[in-house]
Amino acid sequence: MPVTTVDERTLAQHSIRLILAQQTPEGAYPASPTFSAYRGYSWFRDGAFIADAASAAGYATSASRFFDWCASVLTDRAEHIQWIVSESDAGRPPAPQLMLPARFTFAGGDGTDEWWDFQLDGYGTWLWAATMHAQRHGESLERWRTAVELTVDYLVASWQRPCYDWWEEHQDHVHVSTLACIGAGLDAVAAFLDDDRRERVTAAVDGIRAVIAERGLTDGHLAKWLGSTAVDGSLAAVLAPLGFIPADSALGRQTLDTLDAHLDVDGGVHRYLGDTFFGGGQWPLLSCFLGLAHLAAGDRAAAERLYEWALAAATPDGDLPEQAGSHLIAPGMRQHWIDKWGTVATPLLWSHAMVLRLGLELGRLTPDDLSATTPARTPQKDSE
Repeated sequence: MPVTTVDERTLAQHSIRLILAQQTPEGAYPASPTFSAYRGYSWFRDGAFIADAASAAGYATSASRFFDWCASVLTDRAEHIQWIVSESDAGRPPAPQLMLPARFTFAGGDGTDEWWDFQLDGYGTWLWAATMHAQRHGESLERWRTAVELTVDYLVASWQRPCYDWWEEHQDHVHVSTLACIGAGLDAVAAFLDDDRRERVTAAVDGIRAVIAERGLTDGHLAKWLGSTAVDGSLAAVLAPLGFIPADSALGRQTLDTLDAHLDVDGGVHRYLGDTFFGGGQWPLLSCFLGLAHLAAGDRAAAERLYEWALAAATPDGDLPEQAGSHLIAPGMRQHWIDKWGTVATPLLWSHAMVLRLGLELGRLTPDDLSATTPARTPQKDSE
């Protein structure tokens, strides 16, 4: 297990300062400011969870600016999204390369380099995060109405399609965590929609739940993808914070038990068995997702243990990596990725966000602990 070198509150203040300072003038959150393969891009998935943490920490303006950026990206592509929907409704779903990408430049453009782009989870996650943010701060989704409706139409038309998962792998499968991101997002915004869209959303969410129940379970727990017998660390998010499956249900508890047994090593959580990316290390953000799920199921001790591991993964400067190298599944593959892209992404803003989110949920951090962390540029906290 990593050894803690940074005080918890100091790390939390560094985390929110980093998130605020790295947010671009357009409102995007960079995935990592230094990692070669991520530099210059923002993901809807990562960014939505980062925005959720900023919102929970009391920095509502920062979160709203990210959702403004998402809305701009989507409305700029309104005609293309409408074409995807119409083609899909006509039984001619566009090829994966014609679907919306997973990541965008800070200015909202498509990437110019090859990537594993067709992913649906981020579009559901931004709907969920924006709705939670609006409820938390008494705001309205009205400012993002057009983008919300475009996203809803896109997801209702596309949710059954195979696509890449959170890790940009296994494009030929329908992934349970992706379905849950879509379902949670659609369910969250349903009350905001007109009657026709609400009816279609209800049908889609019911369909997602039915598909998971029929094909997304194995031995009483959630599976990595439909028909799989494996599990994935991203499944913890299905239980919390998304709450698409109740963490304290029989299915939720069996999923937690299986994730603990298969992927948790001393509090550090692997993505999945067989992972070879940078040797297949343990991810602080996944420890935090699993901690949130355990807390939602009523097991505070498990959540605390996972949180402590994530804290200890920080560098002496307080930066949290994408993954730690303390327990590798495939150590022989680590150098391959270093040669390809450089050392592990550090800092990863999503890691910092999830440590904040779990710390706040545990009550070990409060927004007041973070209120003095004015970033180097453009203060974001509404009360400042």
